Amino acid sequence: MNTKPPLGPATRLCMSLSGRPGRSGTIFHNRLYELLGLDYIYKSFGTTDLAAAVAGIRGLGIRGCAISMPFKEDVIALIDRVEPSARAIDSVNTIVNDDGVLTGHNTDFVAVRDLVAAAGIAPTTPFVVRGSGGMAKAVTAALRDLGFGTGTIVARNRDTGPALAEKYGYGWRADLGEPGAAMLINVTPLGMEGADADALAFPPVHVEAADVAFDVVAQPVETPFVKMSRAQGKRVLTGASVIVLQAVRQFVLYTGHTPTPAMIEEAAALAHGQEAAAEIAAVLAA
Repeated sequence: MNTKPPLGPATRLCMSLSGRPGRSGTIFHNRLYELLGLDYIYKSFGTTDLAAAVAGIRGLGIRGCAISMPFKEDVIALIDRVEPSARAIDSVNTIVNDDGVLTGHNTDFVAVRDLVAAAGIAPTTPFVVRGSGGMAKAVTAALRDLGFGTGTIVARNRDTGPALAEKYGYGWRADLGEPGAAMLINVTPLGMEGADADALAFPPVHVEAADVAFDVVAQPVETPFVKMSRAQGKRVLTGASVIVLQAVRQFVLYTGHTPTPAMIEEAAALAHGQEAAAEIAAVLAA
């Protein structure tokens, strides 16, 4: 491990901005800074004033910022440039600050695509995506990019739900309907730490009928949906894997350095636990 310089005027700050700030990104990025000896520090923030927060990124020279729910779409109007991958799905989860010019990226899309591909899930698998926000856009776009042909967007929002389904050629429902989808994907806050912590993203009857359970919630990793799916012997993909894979891409954008797989696994274990690190190791090896 290289020696990390002490904090000083030259230290660069990166951050995350979320409606429900957590610890995992802070632990993950700071561990990689230590392992690579980089003069950076990472801190998570919450806000109720997105415009002021983005102005602070620009004004304080903060190098990079991860954007989480519920800001991935609204932040687009507040930055200077949007990379094609983010523009295509109208969702930004990463801001890079180059001397006051803020550029938006979407690393969620690639993370989901790589995770599902590494899992070897056949594109013929019928799926349900529950949700229609910024992360749902990244997930749906990734599935279409992988060639998944049969899917349904389940969202109560009668504007964003049908629009997302139509854009990628899938069906839409306002409710879950009858069970039967082989892959269930939760992209809502159901099961997330806080008010929704005990909520089950899919009813037991739907879980029983499925083969694959994919929950993008990363805090906690073991959501009620994930726990039920594991107990029933389903193939499980977790939000910890998504957040680690996308965070690695953010790390490279911010610092210009690429950590080794061993470094990534060590930081993932520290931030998310050994089970998540093992899942990441399998993805990196695929």
